Amino acid sequence: MKRSQASSEEKQRARHLIRLLKRAYVDARCSLNHANPLELLIATILSAQCTDERVNLVTADLFRKYRCAEDYTSVAQTELEQDIRSAGFYRNKAKAIQGACRIINERHQGRVPENLDDLLALPGVARKTANVVLGNAFGITSGIVVDTHVARLSERLGLSTEKQPEKIECDLMELVPRKDWINFSHWLIAHGRQVCKARKPLCGECVLESLCPSSSLKAARLQTSESDERQL
Repeated sequence: MKRSQASSEEKQRARHLIRLLKRAYVDARCSLNHANPLELLIATILSAQCTDERVNLVTADLFRKYRCAEDYTSVAQTELEQDIRSAGFYRNKAKAIQGACRIINERHQGRVPENLDDLLALPGVARKTANVVLGNAFGITSGIVVDTHVARLSERLGLSTEKQPEKIECDLMELVPRKDWINFSHWLIAHGRQVCKARKPLCGECVLESLCPSSSLKAARLQTSESDERQL
């Protein structure tokens, strides 16, 4: 994964954005409840096409019933399906969870692997899930998590013009200092949920507004300026 090298001006602007986000979202963290790497892996698999709030409701009971990888493989898939049904796509997710846990048991002594390649070899695990687990469970900066919020804000803030998550991640990894890779997605997700919303961004409340090329306030100011010029 490689993109053309970012300019010093682009990197400086990204650092300015990061400083503002860091101050605004001091307590931003992974919103999936978990107590260990396996729980985070399961929760992240469940989060596909599902809100984190819903996942946390499902896992509150799930994690009391299933304590280790072997527990997930010792029940019939249909039983696990019912336990996660409200998270949506429960058949595919149950199959992925059991497949991942089977490999974890057989190849990794029941422990979630701590490297990207081994995680990507698990059913139901793509780069986003692997980055979530490595970053939040192990503190390993393997990449930058790109979910719908991160993708949307990366485009609005002019950090990437790409549409595919892996290409967006490449652009962000070039701009964002590696020490901030894990937290950067938390800051953007928090900002996307609270301010830069999908349908109606609250530009008037945005700490990044002066740096944002997509700001509705900026467009309004430009319109006013053009109108004033025409009247002169």
